[in-house]
Order: sequence, then C-alpha cells, then structure tokens
Amino acid sequence: MIFNVLLKNVLWFLVGTVFFLIIIASLSEASDSTIDTDTELPWYQQIDTRWGGHVKARGAVSWHDDRTAYALVDTGPYYDGHIDFRLKNTIFFSDWGSFETHYEAVLAGGDTTKAANDLETLDLFQGSGQVFNRPINDDRRFFNFTSIIEEEDYYTLYHRLDRFVLTVQPQWGVINLGRQAMTWGNGLVFNPMDLFNPFAPTDIERDYKVGDDMAAVQFAAGMIDDVHMLYVPRRDSATGEVETDQSSFASKMHATAGTTEFDVMYARHYQEDVAGIGSRGYLFDAAWRMDVTWSTLDESHSNSYVAVVANMDYSWAWWQKNMYGFIEFYFNSLGKDQYDMAIIDPDIYKRIERGEMFTLGRKYLSGHIHVELHPLFNAYMTVINNLSDPSGIIQPRVLWDVAENFLLTAGANVSYGATGTEFGGFPIPETNFIAAPPASVFLWGNWYF
Repeated sequence: MIFNVLLKNVLWFLVGTVFFLIIIASLSEASDSTIDTDTELPWYQQIDTRWGGHVKARGAVSWHDDRTAYALVDTGPYYDGHIDFRLKNTIFFSDWGSFETHYEAVLAGGDTTKAANDLETLDLFQGSGQVFNRPINDDRRFFNFTSIIEEEDYYTLYHRLDRFVLTVQPQWGVINLGRQAMTWGNGLVFNPMDLFNPFAPTDIERDYKVGDDMAAVQFAAGMIDDVHMLYVPRRDSATGEVETDQSSFASKMHATAGTTEFDVMYARHYQEDVAGIGSRGYLFDAAWRMDVTWSTLDESHSNSYVAVVANMDYSWAWWQKNMYGFIEFYFNSLGKDQYDMAIIDPDIYKRIERGEMFTLGRKYLSGHIHVELHPLFNAYMTVINNLSDPSGIIQPRVLWDVAENFLLTAGANVSYGATGTEFGGFPIPETNFIAAPPASVFLWGNWYF
C-alpha cells in the first residue's frame, strides 16, 4: 500500500516539477548562448552525486511524579530507547539545480510508549487537553511519505522520506519544490516567527527539522536583499483533501542597513493572519536579536495575541577555555497564569497540537552556557524559567567527540517549581492528577557517514 501511495505522490510531484521548469525556462535567459558547445560536456557527465547519513542510538531513564496519570499504569522508572537511521543523497545537475532526498527509518519505544498506549485506552482525559506523544505521521501533509512497518504496545517501527526536494537556480533566484525544512526568525530557544515545524524549546539536538511539503521561491528585489515566499498545502484531517483554510501562504523580506538586519513577515496560516518584524545586530562584541509577531485567533480579527522574543549572545575566554553564552526573554500574550485553564483553552490547545506552542505561561527567561573544556569535550547548560511562578527546567549535558565520525552525549532534564506551577505540576481539570514533566537522564551515540 505504501509503495502505491508513494508512486502516486511521486508522479504528481514530477508533473508539477515539469510545469514549474517550463515556467522557469520561459522566464530565464538562455544561458547556453554564452557556452562553447564544442567544449561543453554531455549533460549526464555534469551530474554529481553525494551520499551521507547517520545512525543515532539513544537511551533514557525517566521518573514520573506519582501524582501524574502515569502512576495508574506504571510507577517507574521508565526505560526507553530510540534508533534513528538516516540516508541522505543529493544529485547536482551542473550549476542549474539539485535534487535532495533523506530516507529515515526509526525504531522507538520502551516503558513510556507502553504507558502512553495504556493511558489512551482509559476514558479519563476527554476534554482535559492532555496530549500523549505519537509517532510522526503525514496525515495533514500533501505527500504521504510515512509508513508504520510495525507497531506494538512497547514500540513503533516506521520509515519515511523526510526530504524530497528539487532545487532550481535560475539567474534571478532559487526555487525549491517538495519536502523540505524552512526556518524563519531569530529565536534561540523560543521562535514565534518560525511557523513551520519549529523546534521545541527543550530540544537540545537541532540537526534536522521535520520536513514539510511546500513550494518556496527566493529572490532579490531592488533595495531588498532577499524576498522569500512559500506555500505549504495541508490536508483536512476529516476529508483528507487539501484545503485552503488548512494551508499556509507566507512571505518574508530581508534588508540590511549598516550592521543591522531587518525582517518583515506576513503569513496566512490556517485561518489566521500572522504579521511579524524582526531585527538583529551588534552591541560592542555581543550579538542581539529580536522578533515581534501579531497573530489573529479568528477570521473576524476581533481576537489576537502578540509574541515577543529578544536575546543576546556573547563569546569569550576564561582560564584559557573558550566559552559561549546567551540569554533570551520570551513573552506570549496568549498564555495564562492559571495552567489548569490554559490546558483546556481551545486556542492554546490547537497550537500545541499543531506543534507551534510548547508552553502554557506568558513570560520566560532562558539562559545557556557552553564551555569548551577540551577541543573534543564540551559541556553545556540550558535553563528555561517561567518568570511568573517561578518554575522551569534545567538541562545539563556533555558532548564527547570520541572519534572522527562518532559523538557521545550524556545529560539530564530536571524540572523545578512548587505544586501549582507550570513545571512543578498543576492540576488537570476534571481529574485527580497533575501535569508535570518527568525527570530524566540520557545517553546518546551518533555515528555519521
């Protein structure tokens, strides 16, 4: 079944690609008029192929609070594992374009998977806003490039195409078509301008964003250094059809004045309008960044909210050690100080489910420090703090470059805060349980090829 769906989607993609290439050919100048045809190589000798990839093995032990719903099915500790295989290929077509694919196979599971599956069978959290982690799926994406090979109570084995993108480079810009990743905005922990599969604030490894199916165009325009436009088609979860009110249309302009850079963004995202402005520059030896977004909550524009992120980072040397650190402030007017109400707020819940919001509060202050103890051994510490509680999460970790292509990472996630705070644990409506992140320790091994 997956191969039939894959073939169908690939055919549609190729048809669309041919259509766009015809347009590009009609708009681009004929560059072959300046080429000496006697010395030009055949087209098939101008193709270059590159391969790469990684294997990542992850192990973790976590402890859930006995007051959470997880105590109903397992008191812990929870032992979990994750193996991720990614094979990357890029085909370069002379100097006019390339085609990139990433195949990914993932085996993930353990006690947390078993407990989450058991909890979903209990009719205790209807309307509570409680979300349990599920594997990645392409139900809403244009292409269905994900298939579950095997799923049991304790684990899930699935494979997918995470990149499937054709890049064309006419003289006036760049066109990308297919499954790709796009990152906008200047946030380091929180990033309100990044609407398309943003990283969670607690993600410490940010090698790859989950790919989305989109068409993107990038070009320069007069005094504007860069114009970026994209379209992300999405399917309605009920009908399975691509719908305008489920899709995104966005554009961003980038300009420079001296050492200061500016971004202006507008997006029609699902049924909402999102406008944003960002800037970055330097203050002495430190770099600063700031983004502000305004988003509507309905088509009438009668309700809206504002998100702000501002950060500053700096590199220095102490005791003959290289160091780097940043501090970041984040504000979201959609958040609430009463978390039992926030978790059932439909506007917040919808954005959490879509992967656009990850916290429930309004004001956060985050900090990060990196110390190079040895060129092959580095220590990191990240702290995310809710200013209203206070409560937060601490993420210490070390990274050891064991061999040329092998990295070992060890660390922990530790939350703090009193009962009733966001990270310390707050009551889930209509239940006798609290919502609280687990404490965990982890060990990762990454081999690159």
